[in-house]
Amino acid sequence: MTLVDIHCHILPGIDDGSKDWQTSIKLAREAVADGVTHAVVTPHTLNGRYLNHKKDVIRLTENFQDMLDDVKIPLTVFPGQEVRISGDLPQALDDDDILFLDEDGQYMLLEFPSEDVPAYAKDMIFDIMQRGITPIVVHPERNSRILKEPTILQDLIEQGCLVQITASSYVGTFGKDIEEMSRKFIEAGQCACFASDAHDLPKRQYEYSEALQKLSNEFGSEKAQEFRDNAQAIVNGDNVQLNWRPLKKKKKFWLF
Repeated sequence: MTLVDIHCHILPGIDDGSKDWQTSIKLAREAVADGVTHAVVTPHTLNGRYLNHKKDVIRLTENFQDMLDDVKIPLTVFPGQEVRISGDLPQALDDDDILFLDEDGQYMLLEFPSEDVPAYAKDMIFDIMQRGITPIVVHPERNSRILKEPTILQDLIEQGCLVQITASSYVGTFGKDIEEMSRKFIEAGQCACFASDAHDLPKRQYEYSEALQKLSNEFGSEKAQEFRDNAQAIVNGDNVQLNWRPLKKKKKFWLF
C-alpha cells in the first residue's frame, strides 16, 4: 500500500536532518520499516541558517535515489524544500529557486518561526497564492503562538492554506499540550495529512504508521484513509479539499 511522506529531513549534510550518507541510509530503512513508500525530501531553506538551492537539492536527491536503488531499499524520493516564510521568498520564487511537492508547482511547504506567526504572513500568503501556489503550513501544533491562539490557523485556512501535522505530535512525543492541540485541529477538519518531519535527532523518528493507526482508532478508518489519499494527491498535484469548521470555544463559567 502506498504511503507518501511529504516532509522529512533525510538528505545528508544539507541541514539538521542527517549528517552523512550512512545516516541517510539508516533513516531510509526506518522510513520503509514504518510503511513509507514515497518521500519528498525537504531540507530547510530561507530560515536564516540554511539556504539550500533548488539545483543542489535536486542533484543530491538523484544521488540518494541511486544509492537507495543500489542497496535495494524500496523507497522513492523526490526533491523538495521546507520553506521558511521570509522577505526573501518572493525573489526566490522569481529566481526559480524554490521546490514544490508536485511537478506542477501547486503545493509548497511553508514554515513559520517556532515561536510566532509574523505580522506580514497574511500578505505574504496572499502574494504566494496569486502565483497559483497553495502553501501547506507545517506543524502549526508545535508553534508556540498558535498553541496560545489556535484560531490563527483558521485564518490561514480561510485564506486557502492547507495544514500538515507532524505524526509524532499526534502520538504524544512532544508532550500532552501538543498532542491535544493536534487532536483538536484534526477533529475540526483543519488538517489535510500527517508527515514524519523525520530527523536524525531525539524525538524525531518515524511514527507515521502509529499516528495513522491512532487516527483510525479515534476518528475511524475513513479518516485515516483520507489522510493517506491527501498526501498522495499533494505529490500528484491533485486537488485537496478540507471539510473544516472553527474550533469549539471554551465554555465560560459565571460566578454569582
